[in-house]
Amino acid sequence: MSLTPILADSLDGVTHGFFTRHGGVSTGIYAALNGGQGSQDTRAAVGENRARIAAHLGVERLVSVHQVHSDRVEVVSGAWQGARPRADAMVTDRAGIGLAILTADCAPVLFADREAEVVGAAHAGWKGALTGVLEATVAAMIGLGAERGRIAAVIGPAISQRAYEVGPEYVERFLDDDPEHARFFAGGPDDQATDRAMFDLAGFCLHRLREAGVGSAEWTGHCTYSDAARFFSYRRTCHRGEADYGRLVAAIAL
Repeated sequence: MSLTPILADSLDGVTHGFFTRHGGVSTGIYAALNGGQGSQDTRAAVGENRARIAAHLGVERLVSVHQVHSDRVEVVSGAWQGARPRADAMVTDRAGIGLAILTADCAPVLFADREAEVVGAAHAGWKGALTGVLEATVAAMIGLGAERGRIAAVIGPAISQRAYEVGPEYVERFLDDDPEHARFFAGGPDDQATDRAMFDLAGFCLHRLREAGVGSAEWTGHCTYSDAARFFSYRRTCHRGEADYGRLVAAIAL
């Protein structure tokens, strides 16, 4: 099966893709396009999968960071020398560099200012989104010459609100940051009196992007949890009692 990336109209003219799990060589729970270097999949399979994605994008290799649910952003000018830096976003104004973010329920976000020829990619789990990784990515792009109002930002496949149940301590952390964040939480899955809530990660990320003043912000609308045929999902893996999970790749390049 060939690679089947999801493309965003607002990034038209920029090399990018939110890749599904189709088109790779991994097997078992990693089938088939697992890009996770930190997974327990074989190094050879992950390497081949990433090489296929790079070839599809027309770049020599993909550049990734060691994702740690932070607000740290790396400015990329070439392949890393040594270990991957611990960060959750990257920006570049150099052609031919494939910025690749890995997710399996968290929100992958791709950014572009076509006129300035600056692109970015961010991994936004709840912690990174809350602590400002999206705003930090926009700021780093501006540092390379982008203009805030020209930046297009697209959230790719991520866990949807109907599948993202969280506990009261989680809700409290968001409300302590801003009581207005209550609107991103709804009642539990059975809509009964409960201390559980359903979190709208994509909606929260859209809110942060729009508050940051980007020119456009959208979500592709794909839920990783509910579509096992197309997407890996950490939460689905936990519910099934599986030992590990594959990682989806979202990538962008000039």
